[in-house]
Parts: sequence; C-alpha cells; structure tokens
Amino acid sequence: MTLSIVIVNYNVKYFLEQCLESVFNSDLLLKEGAGGMLDLEVLVVDNASVDGSVEMVREKYPQVHLIANTDNVGFARANNQALKICHGDWALLLNPDTVVERNTLAMCVDFYLSHPDCGGLAVKMINGEGTYLKESKRGFPSPAASFYKMSGLIRLFPHSRRIAAYYMGHLSDNETNKVDVLPGAYLMISREALEKVGLLDESYFMYGEDIDFSWRIKLAGFENYYYPETRIIHYKGECTKHGSMNYVYTFYNAMSIFVKRYFSGTNARLFNALLHAAIWGRATLSWIKRVVQSIALPLADFAAAFAGFLAIKQVWSTYWAANVNYYPAEYTWAVIPLYILLLMLGSWLYGGYIKPAKPWRIVKGMAVGCALLLVFYSLLNESQRYSRMLLLLGCGWTLLSTLGIRGMLSLLNVNGYNLKPKGMRSCIVVGGKEESTRVSQLYEMLGNANIVAVINTTPDSRTLNETLHCYHADEVVFCSKDISIRQIIDLMTQLGQLPGKRQSVEFKIVPTDSDFIIGSNSIHSTEDLYAEELHTVVSPLNRRNKRLLDAASALVLIAASPILFWFQQKKKTYFGHCWQVLIGRNTWVGTGDAKTRPGIFGPEHALTAKPQHLGPELRERLNLRYLRNYRITTDLQIIFKNIFNI
Repeated sequence: MTLSIVIVNYNVKYFLEQCLESVFNSDLLLKEGAGGMLDLEVLVVDNASVDGSVEMVREKYPQVHLIANTDNVGFARANNQALKICHGDWALLLNPDTVVERNTLAMCVDFYLSHPDCGGLAVKMINGEGTYLKESKRGFPSPAASFYKMSGLIRLFPHSRRIAAYYMGHLSDNETNKVDVLPGAYLMISREALEKVGLLDESYFMYGEDIDFSWRIKLAGFENYYYPETRIIHYKGECTKHGSMNYVYTFYNAMSIFVKRYFSGTNARLFNALLHAAIWGRATLSWIKRVVQSIALPLADFAAAFAGFLAIKQVWSTYWAANVNYYPAEYTWAVIPLYILLLMLGSWLYGGYIKPAKPWRIVKGMAVGCALLLVFYSLLNESQRYSRMLLLLGCGWTLLSTLGIRGMLSLLNVNGYNLKPKGMRSCIVVGGKEESTRVSQLYEMLGNANIVAVINTTPDSRTLNETLHCYHADEVVFCSKDISIRQIIDLMTQLGQLPGKRQSVEFKIVPTDSDFIIGSNSIHSTEDLYAEELHTVVSPLNRRNKRLLDAASALVLIAASPILFWFQQKKKTYFGHCWQVLIGRNTWVGTGDAKTRPGIFGPEHALTAKPQHLGPELRERLNLRYLRNYRITTDLQIIFKNIFNI
C-alpha cells in the first residue's frame, strides 16, 4: 500500500464529497512505481454527523473504509482511530473541506522518495477565493513568535525573520523549504516517522495537535518540508467563532498543554501567563464589541423615539392644554420610557432586530405593541390616563423613527440593513457544453442567479477578467468535470493578481454529476428548494422564540409542580427535565440532530406517547417536516399532549 489518506468529518457532507472526488481522480492511481502500480486507501472517520455524511460515503464511495463514531470524539482521537489500522508507506491527514490537484498526491510521494530525511510534508494552500493561506508553513510557537502574532505586529512586518517567525514570513511562499510546523489540513507523514513519533496526542480535543505532532517529528530526527510545487484549496470553514468563550477555552487549553510539555521553569510560567492574558484579552474585546453592536441599534431607536415623544408632548401641552407644564414629570421620565420599551419589545418579538432587516416585522410588532398599550390604557384609572392622542401620536412617531434609522443604515450600506430588493447575481459558467448546460439548469431551479455567459473552453485569466467586466458578473462557476482543479486554482490566483480585477467576485465549483455548488462563502444545493428560511427551526427568529417558549413553559411547569407532579408517569425526571430546559441544556421538542438542542420529546410525540412503535422512516419524515415548517404551536401541542410524561 502506497498512501493512506485519513479524513475526519463532522457535518460537512458536501465538502467531503468534493474532497473524495478530487482524491479518487488523483494521478497516483495511474502512476507506476518500482514495485508496480501505486495505490492508496482512504479512511473516513465520521464524528457522529447528522447531515447524511455517513450515508453519502456508503452510497457513493463504497471503497472507502468508513468509521462511523456515535459520538464526537475530537480531531486527534478520530485521526488515531484510522492511523492505527492504515497500511500505507505514507499517511496523509486531510481535512474534508479541501480539494487536491490531480497530481498532488503523486508529487508528494515523489518528493519523499527524493528526500529521505523528510518526515512530514505540507503543500501550498489557498482559500476558496484564490488567496494564499499563511498557515501553509509555520514556525515553532515560541513566546516571542506568539507575542508578535497575537499583538498584531506580524501584520506590520510580514516578511521579518524575527517578527513574522510564527508564519516563517522570511521564507518565500513559492519555494520549497524546511519548516517547523505543518498544518493539520494537509499533513503527510512517512511510515518510518509515524512509528517513531507515535499517534496524535489525544489530550488535544481541537487545536494544537498539529503543532505538537509536527514538533515531535522534528524531535525524532526528521525534517518537515513545505512543498509549494503543488497546491490544494482549503475552504477553511469556521466551525467556532473565535470570540466565543468556547473557542477561548478550547484554544487556551490546547496551548497550555503544549507549553507545559515543551517549556519548563520560568519560561513556561511566563509563556502561559502571556497566552492567558492575550487570549482572554482578545475574547473580552470581542465580547465587548458584540455587546456594543447588539445594544447600539436599540439605544438609537429608544433615543429617537424618546426625543419624538418629548417634542409631541411639548407641542400638545403648549397648543392644546395652553400649559407647557401640563403633564407631570413622572409622565416624561417613567410613562413615556415605558411606552417606548413596550413598543420595542413588540418589534423585538416579531424579529425587528434580526438581520437582514425586514420593515414588515417592525410594523407588525409595533402594531401589536400599540394595541396592547391601548388596552392597558383603557384599564387605568382616569387620573392615570394622560392622553390617548399622545399615545397614538407617539406610537406613530416611534414606528417612523425606527424605520427611518433602518433606511439610513441602508443608504450607508451597513451589512444586514440593505432594504433595497436584492437583485439576482450574475454568473459566468466555465465548462464543457454538456456540463455547463446542466449547471445552468441547476441555477435556474435554485433561482438565485442569472447565467449571463457560458465559456466552453478553458480561458486564460485576462479573458475571464474581461468577460467579468463586460457582463458585470458576480460569480464564476467552474465545472470540475471539464476543468481540472489545477486550472481552477491557476485562474483564481492569477485573476487576483491582475490590475483592474473586478471586485467582489465569488468562485464556485460544481463537482462531477452532483447537484450542489460549493463556494468560499456558501453551499447551494437542490435541498434549498425545500427549505424556506422563515419557517425553518434554525432561522434566528424561530430559534429565539423557541428558546423563549422553552424557558417560559419550564417556569410554568415548575410553578405548577405541586399539582402536576403527582400525575406524572415518570416522577424521577420531572424536575430534572424542567431544569435542563430552563437553563438551555435541553429543549422540550428536538429532533436529535445538530439543528436543535437534545429534546425531551420528539416530533413523533405529537402522534403517540410511545414513539418506539413508529418505524425509522416515518420518524425521519416527521423530523424533516418539523425542521422545515416549524411553528411554536407545534411545540405547545406536543408539550400539552405529553404533560403527564415529563
């Protein structure tokens, strides 16, 4: 066995399928070696994906050795599961969100044969926009190198041997060199090195294991090489938000393990303190930024509404009551703010603060808020009814000022607040006649782009750039059946280097005989035809409303426990389930996949209290309908139907 490729997958079915297609189209399968035909084995370890990845591999790539974990065991442990049973003279750790050139694997094997000191090998990586990824080659993360990176100084001196040491910026991106650290997205290791180095350290759940593994290769007496003569696309999907506390904990824990292992004494304590301060400082700044961004718009809405209410009150009291001090101070500083907050609450409940901005949500929410205020107003004592007309005028002003602020944001082109109708994207398809026709039909089905030009031959970068300018196109879609990955990468990188390159161009690839389109920022498939955003359980509005329903109903059930508890079929779980839903660990109704929290009940509980009698096919259909056509009333019905089985 020549080469073993290990791919760890977690909920990226479309990326994985494209990656496997590029692997099995490799020249390595056609190349003859000294001992005969070179070959490879591919091992996919799936960490409990729920997007159909396992089924796709079994159906389309039966030759793959598939390990389907029932839990997410982490990146290092999953790789080790495959490394323990692989047979290749070389092993390649490959991310599923990558695409390899046709000759990449064969060239890497040749490189090893001509460099007996090579233990680990990486290639040049570019992202889905054709931009070089600096993590293709990295230096040892010493305290100084890490400080220069985290402080941002590395951006000011990207080619300095000392300041840019983290990415070895002094070395050319286009020259083969020895490096310290290889990327986990494409990390090749020889059998000899693997036997001396051992497996990946499973102390790292995510992040850091590639640094540790690379450094152990060097400590074992081998060299790590960066080899840019062949390239891969690495879409580099962000599974974790870098400002989140989860990312901070995971990343800091990984770096802390590394520091304790390879530094000692004062250096270890100093470096650990530096990492701790830098990472948590970054997380704190990110958190502050998110908080400011989240409250800035509501504060602006409140200020504009309050100013309008004051102006209306002033005019009304002056010309109608003929007394500028007609209304007491508590009306100004207590009643008016309460009016505004209730109107804003109505807007918030109907999605008025969810991006992209939808004016009808604000109108609907404030209309409901105004109606409730009028009802509440009618129930007050006569002495507390200041003026119904002022209330109506203030509601009208609050609505107009809120919409006006959204209009200003739209004029300023603030992301998420563009109120102009979104036009169809203009797309150029590059591929053979048959495949380009199929792709054009696929886009027509999806209805999210217009095909403005089709190029049936492989163009050079200047011709493609001129076509983009001529048709004012926004996207270029390559048919991988007709255009090789090497040609696609060449066009993406060359186009980015041309003077006068059209800005904001997205590059996408359509794998052979597939009905999905992969780009740097999105994936489109025929499944989009059946998933209406406003009705799916994962839409921001429905996620928030579902969480509010969970928390409110949990509180009600806890408050009613003196009565309900005695009627429960499972008394031991009643308070535990209520508490888990209240704190957000569980939801009352879930489908058992990544789209929802773990559910106390499932959609099948709407039909029967004993869902075990239902077949798996019916359950899957019920889950799919629930996810794509979510309604709060569905959750309420299931909760009430099973209220004695909590």
